[in-house]
Amino acid sequence: MIYEINTKQKLPITKLETWEFLSDPKNLQEIMPDDMGFEILSGADRKMFTGQLLQYNVTPLPGFNTKWVTEITHVEKPNYFVDIQLYGPYALWHHKHFINEIEGGVEVEDLVHYKLPLGVLGRLMHPLVVKPKLNKIFRAREAKMIEKFGHFENQNK
Repeated sequence: MIYEINTKQKLPITKLETWEFLSDPKNLQEIMPDDMGFEILSGADRKMFTGQLLQYNVTPLPGFNTKWVTEITHVEKPNYFVDIQLYGPYALWHHKHFINEIEGGVEVEDLVHYKLPLGVLGRLMHPLVVKPKLNKIFRAREAKMIEKFGHFENQNK
């Protein structure tokens, strides 16, 4: 089974500011939850480009440390980029990052399609462990983006 996460966050900054931050792989560490043990091992020495390989250490669950290798497969500055997992904890990971201009700022949208390993066991773990953990990661990222860039105020209230 392929699962989907779709999140949207509005920020009070320009599309170019958003792109400059999100397209620098080093900034990923800044917006990950502290308990993920996220550490960039290689590939983050340049701004994002198609074909770029990034290698990380992550601790998705307490006591479970793993390497994660992703490839940036598509880059369309300043609109979107796509990464896929080549090696890591998922059977499939396909993550699209969109930056859309809106009145008063931008809307950052993440669309992730993923599949778990371990067949039936993976499907059983999804609602109990995996989905709550992924939701926590995206909520933490949202909070860190607000902390860094400010809260979006809708001018059309």
